[in-house]
Amino acid sequence: MVERVQTVPVLVLLSGSGTLAQALIDACADPAFGVRVAAVGADREGIEGLERAARAGIPTFVERLAAHPDRAAWDAALARQIASYEPRFVVSAGFMKILGPQVLAGSTIINTHPALLPSFPGAHAVRDALAHGVKVTGTTCHVVDSGVDTGPIIDQRAVPVHPGDDEATLHERIKVQERELLVEVVGALASGRLSLPT
Repeated sequence: MVERVQTVPVLVLLSGSGTLAQALIDACADPAFGVRVAAVGADREGIEGLERAARAGIPTFVERLAAHPDRAAWDAALARQIASYEPRFVVSAGFMKILGPQVLAGSTIINTHPALLPSFPGAHAVRDALAHGVKVTGTTCHVVDSGVDTGPIIDQRAVPVHPGDDEATLHERIKVQERELLVEVVGALASGRLSLPT
């Protein structure tokens, strides 16, 4: 008798081109990975990340902040959307909004960041690392909390800074490691080989 691999549902949130999401979608094509992208959600319409999901036959939704009277109402609506797909956990893959208390209370959320946290949190991590003159930066996978890139670290990968690097070239090399790290962490969490830090 062939042993069936349990498929763990995850939900992906994104705001842009969806290259991180695509790495997960590609990994999920292998049944041995044991993960299924249950849905892809975004905070805006007409983005490539949603198109990637649609091409893969994955349900999508958009929850625009501007469609709600305030941020609390948006947070509640996003929390309901996420809960409706019953994911084991949520992957923030280039989602450019701060998640509110209702989303955080209802889901375990992991995120990748293009720096070795706690160094260089925020939206300009690669630029900040270059400005500081570091010789090594990298990418971090961490649990999302109410702060900005302050949650417990799950895993990290180092990326050397080369002479002559600019923000674009360095970020591109970091993204390669970021995609690999995310797939590795999601697979390990889904299989139980890795536990979330507290």
